[in-house]
Amino acid sequence: MPDLQALIFDMDGVLVDNTPVQARAFQLLFRDQGVQADAISLLRRLNGAPASEILKEAFASHPQPTDKLEELAGQREFLYRTLYWDDRRPLPGLVEFLEGARAAGLKIGLGTGSGQETIGYILDDLNLRRFFDVVITKDDVDKGKPHADTYAVTAEKLSVNPAHCVVFEDALLGEQAAYRARMHCVAVASTLPGRDFQTPLLVIRDFTELTPAQLREVFAAAGAAPASSR
Repeated sequence: MPDLQALIFDMDGVLVDNTPVQARAFQLLFRDQGVQADAISLLRRLNGAPASEILKEAFASHPQPTDKLEELAGQREFLYRTLYWDDRRPLPGLVEFLEGARAAGLKIGLGTGSGQETIGYILDDLNLRRFFDVVITKDDVDKGKPHADTYAVTAEKLSVNPAHCVVFEDALLGEQAAYRARMHCVAVASTLPGRDFQTPLLVIRDFTELTPAQLREVFAAAGAAPASSR
C-alpha cells in the first residue's frame, strides 16, 4: 500500500477563501464590458482554469482574440487585488496544518492555474512560500486543469510518485486534474458543497478539521485513486 509522501495544494479557495471576491471582480468586468454572464455560475463550473479561459466562455456569443482576452484578464486581476487587498488571510488552520506536515516529513507543493505575480500576492503577503518545496503555475504546463499536467508536473518536481500524493482542491476542474494525474483528492468545501465533488478522499471546510496524522491514516486505507468521470 503506498504511503503518503507529499501534499499538493491548489491556491485560490484552498490557501485562502477568496472565490467570492474573484466572482465579484469578474462580475464588475462583465458589467463594464456589457456582457450578460453570471460570474458565480461560471466559477462553479470553471474555477481552477486560467482567467482567460473563463473569459473566453463568458464572451462565447461575441468571441474575442487571445490578446484581448489576456488584456481583460489583466483588468480582472486588478479589480480582484483592489477588492481583496485588506482581506487576505489564510484559511483557518492552514498554517498549523502546514507546520504539522513539515514536522511529519511530508513534501509540499503548490499547483495553480494562476501566474507568478498573482501567486506572490498571496504567498508572499501571507508568508506562506516558506512551506512549499515546489510552486507550479499556469506558465509551467502546456495544459491547465482539468488536464493532469499541473499536478503531474508538481509531483515530478517533488520527485514523488503520484501514487504517494494527495491534492487539496476546492474546484471540480481541479479534482478531475488530480484523478487524471492518478492522485487522491481532499475536497476543501470553501466554494462548493462536498456533495458536488466526485469521489474525494475527505471533505473539509477548513484545516482546523484535519491533521497530517489523520490524513495519513485515511490515505493508508484508501487504495488506488479513482479515475476521472467528467
